[in-house]
Amino acid sequence: MNGTLAKRPNVVWIMSDQHRAQALGWNGDVNLCTPAIDNLARSGVVFSNAVAGTPWCTPFRSALLTGMYPHQTGCTETPSRLDPRYRTVAQAFNDAGYHTAWVGKWHLAGSNSSDHRVPVDERGGFAYWRGYENNNKQNDVWVYGGESEESERLSDYETRSLSRMFLDHLESQVTGHPDTPFFAVLSVQPPHSPYVPPDCESVRPPADITLRPNVPVSDTVQQKARRDISGYAAMVEEVDRTVEAVWSGLRRLGVDRETYVIYLSDHGDMLGSHGQWEKSSPWEESIRIPFVIGCTGSHAHIQVGEVDHPLNHVDIAPTSLGLCGIDTPEAMVGYDFSHMVVHPDRRFPRHEARHTPPPESALLQQIPRKFHPNSVNRAWRAVVTRDGWKYVCTPGNDWLLFDLNDDPNEMNNLCYNTRFQVQKERLHGELVRRLEQTGDAFVLPDIALPG
Repeated sequence: MNGTLAKRPNVVWIMSDQHRAQALGWNGDVNLCTPAIDNLARSGVVFSNAVAGTPWCTPFRSALLTGMYPHQTGCTETPSRLDPRYRTVAQAFNDAGYHTAWVGKWHLAGSNSSDHRVPVDERGGFAYWRGYENNNKQNDVWVYGGESEESERLSDYETRSLSRMFLDHLESQVTGHPDTPFFAVLSVQPPHSPYVPPDCESVRPPADITLRPNVPVSDTVQQKARRDISGYAAMVEEVDRTVEAVWSGLRRLGVDRETYVIYLSDHGDMLGSHGQWEKSSPWEESIRIPFVIGCTGSHAHIQVGEVDHPLNHVDIAPTSLGLCGIDTPEAMVGYDFSHMVVHPDRRFPRHEARHTPPPESALLQQIPRKFHPNSVNRAWRAVVTRDGWKYVCTPGNDWLLFDLNDDPNEMNNLCYNTRFQVQKERLHGELVRRLEQTGDAFVLPDIALPG
């Protein structure tokens, strides 16, 4: 490193569930306020084209931890079990001498049950693990693990209890092992449905909710969308308070200037856009996620600004390791963006030796056919590009083509407009390349025009 640090930097992930990138103050959502995440973005690096390559809980989480695509690990749907033979980002940090910790929602043990216990050897190699498999009742959450393995019912709304538990553990770690760097994850359920925030007084009335332009003009759809967004927005604000609590806690512990804080979500939520709900759809509200890297000593540690290259779920583990100068494990197929984040004075030699260009596109997948109501009842594959295009296919069928620069709300499907055949063929070729590169056997259509 060119700069001087007493030890390698720490990394904290704060991960929410179902928080779409559009639902942020800095992205112009008038239904909510997110000052903590906005400040993190203002003083850090925003990945404006971050996507959930598989916008569904378990597949995303498997890619997040392993740096491999879901079809490569077999975690193709929710629920799925992440086979412990696949090494994770935690084990790479362990090997580099880090303390690793996970607190909160897991959802990689192959169950949707709220009381399912995750076996110790299936907790991703985290040295400390205290959480739960899955739960959709934010006021009634049980966790287990830790030193005692005893079950404990959280005493408060999930985000508040888990953030206290998270910071208590970090305080113990920092106090007892001040020279050991840490990689720690706080994983919370909100703003996942049901859209029930902790404080009803903070909820905006449905009548005051502003809908996105792509919510259909239908009384049924709009009434439900207003009602759901009312609770959802308040839950996003609660997540924002969690970010502030962790940020403040790191300052109190005196480790904020040596800790990269990353805020992200596992996928978005349609919330009535295009008449769809929740996740697993290829539209922007489902695939776009917030991804921000901040550090209190940002001008010393981070090149403040924006990265517009597409960052996918498989890129998060390599990038997090790269921030600390740790080489990407061979099994991880994602891209390490850390050289575009770390300030020149804080770079490791591996950053200076970077030669591989960053990706210009991201592969999107809904791997099995999904039968959930109000979502797409088909498997699909897609590419989204840095230059603002999206192309989507169902098995053997071309389906959607959008110019996101001209049509950010995806109201004009250009897929069958021959004026855009050249653009379509370019994107089709990129999708073919991505599928071959990752070993995805999805069947694409023949898009050649007759004659």
